[in-house]
Amino acid sequence: MQKQLTIRDWILYSLLSLLVLLLVLAMYQIDRQWLKLTEMQTSMSEQAKSLRELRSVIASGAVSAASPATAEKIAPAFKRAYAATRLPDYAQGDWSVEAFGTNLKTITPLVSTDAYAANVQSYVLESLITRDPDTLEWQGLIAKSWKVSEDGLVISFQMREDVRFSDGEPLTAEDVAFTFGFIMTDAIQAPRDRAYLEKIKEVKTNGKYEVAFIFKEPYFEALSLAGGMSILPKHFYETYLKEPQKFNESKGLILGSGPYKLIDPKNWTPDKGNVELVRNERYWGDIQPSYSRILWKIIQNDSARLTTFRNGDIDSYSARPVEYQELKKDAQIISKSQNFEYMPPVVGYSYIGWNQQRGGKPTRFTDKRVRQAMTYLTDVNRVIKDVFLDYAEPAVSPFSMASKQHDSALQPYPFSLDKAKTLLKEAGYEDRDGDGMLEDKAGKPFEFKLTYLESNEDTKRMVLLLRDLYVRAGVRMIPFPQEWPVMLENLDKKDFDAITLGWTSGIETDLYQTFHSAQAVSNGDNFTGYKNPALDKLIDEARRTVDESKRMPLWQQAEQIVYEDQPYTFLMRRKSLLFVDKRIHNLQMTKLGLNLGSLPLETYVPAAQQKYTP
Repeated sequence: MQKQLTIRDWILYSLLSLLVLLLVLAMYQIDRQWLKLTEMQTSMSEQAKSLRELRSVIASGAVSAASPATAEKIAPAFKRAYAATRLPDYAQGDWSVEAFGTNLKTITPLVSTDAYAANVQSYVLESLITRDPDTLEWQGLIAKSWKVSEDGLVISFQMREDVRFSDGEPLTAEDVAFTFGFIMTDAIQAPRDRAYLEKIKEVKTNGKYEVAFIFKEPYFEALSLAGGMSILPKHFYETYLKEPQKFNESKGLILGSGPYKLIDPKNWTPDKGNVELVRNERYWGDIQPSYSRILWKIIQNDSARLTTFRNGDIDSYSARPVEYQELKKDAQIISKSQNFEYMPPVVGYSYIGWNQQRGGKPTRFTDKRVRQAMTYLTDVNRVIKDVFLDYAEPAVSPFSMASKQHDSALQPYPFSLDKAKTLLKEAGYEDRDGDGMLEDKAGKPFEFKLTYLESNEDTKRMVLLLRDLYVRAGVRMIPFPQEWPVMLENLDKKDFDAITLGWTSGIETDLYQTFHSAQAVSNGDNFTGYKNPALDKLIDEARRTVDESKRMPLWQQAEQIVYEDQPYTFLMRRKSLLFVDKRIHNLQMTKLGLNLGSLPLETYVPAAQQKYTP
């Protein structure tokens, strides 16, 4: 049975039709607004890029604000990165994913002491000047220019006016002066940095964007010392002057002006496992970071790291010598990787440090003859051949054999069981009970623990080899593996017999940090307690000698003392044997080594090969 439409029905249908029409119109309007918004966003992005380029030109003082920005006007520190952006397949986006072979104790600046934390900080913190990786000359970063007084005691920096920290606050001369004052505050746990900065009398601001470093006396690395200091934001760190212990015990307090930042600059802790940085969207630099994120996974096992690399879950793998040749023949590895074998001029060295003071008392290693004997017993050439398969060279001293600091007359100690036994007998050690092992005059056997990083398989193999060599002379060495955070804690407390580690190196190495008596203090880097007044005098004189032709002979005299005293048994300088995923583009070798990581704005992943979302 059909029903007639009433007036009420017609009204309802009319209202419904009107509602549908309004909805369609609204959707059309929203769509138009969305398109407009997209256009505006694209336009703003292009304008922001242009503004960054123009801002760079203005800040550098090269041209007036009305001049157009061109490639030639990009600040020198960003030239290499700018060249990368001109490559046909350049793209922003994706993640850089690497691995650390050990847990990190802390990544807080000044408090941290290891190369892993320094690596993280290099993405977040910046300095006034930086090294040109092609020429090794200094070039401006936050500073656009500088001048040195005739007597070399005052270095004044003119700073860019467009630099901001990642939270948006401007970076000014006040932050530079604050950083110096913060480091020099005794309550702040920064003895290593203070050891160097004590050469500076004061840091003065002259207006908002000019800062001057006044030195107490001439110093050969004055420009490096002043210009290379990582700048901390005053507004972020000054509260810790009131509660320094909170800073000293912190695990992840880091905020800077660099291309990347911690998502939460106050609350990273080791129990989070990985270390993750995100792109600093406010980055002031002429070139913006290519990667959206920088991630370091903690993978302590060598085999696990290799498997992770095979699976494409990390971007590079530092191969052990024992596996390198086989990996170069591995079809799956070669199909996905590019490999690099190199030893940059600034490569560091490994060593065994002999602790001379433990618990306030001298140890057997206080005797120079004992340290020399241990060096004669340490067959470095065999270690290099059997463990590192000749992908290393012997280290004679803290100075590279290619360095001007090195005395070419000094050669590595040869392995000599006879010389070692003779020296140990002179020092009072001989087999007194006929068991084949040495004892001192009180009948106490010559034995000690050698601390090493438990996650490093090559170091473990080396230690076991040395144990067998030492026992031939009647010396019992007990391998003592430890986790990285525990090792660092024991170093600070000087609670070890002997330890094998490595130091990074530089273009010119200053011996003050590791071998000067002034640094044989709590938390100082002369953690073996080695002291020699003659060496102290030479180090002090070399550091204040600006003339290179006069300074190098002083370093060579200092090297001769270290060579004679053997506070360390110097082991080797190792080659880097690196495989990098082919998705990483624009890898280049520089005088500082491969530009992977050390120059974070230069490498990138083409859009077609990207696999991580922001």
